[in-house]
Amino acid sequence: MIVTTSSSIAGKKIVKTFGIVKGNTVRARHIGRDIVAVFKNLVGGEIQEYTKLLAESREQSVDRMKAEAAILGANAIVDTRFSTSYIMQNAAEILVYGTAVEVKDE
Repeated sequence: MIVTTSSSIAGKKIVKTFGIVKGNTVRARHIGRDIVAVFKNLVGGEIQEYTKLLAESREQSVDRMKAEAAILGANAIVDTRFSTSYIMQNAAEILVYGTAVEVKDE
């Protein structure tokens, strides 16, 4: 399935629009990762444990959005956007949404 942030796909024509599709996940921080993060905060640098956690969350959200689009019969998603919000002190939601469409070669 093609997923893009643009409104069109080069070489493709949108022949049908199914509507908005979304995928989300809510993730909580892990105490072990928090301990490592505290040490990283002291010396500086990337906190790889959180980077990995957020990357996994984004991938899971995209997979859920693609599954929703496939159920509708779409073969592409355009205008894809990501949103992050804090649910509670140690948990965040990753939301991805876009427009499910059917595309064909031009």
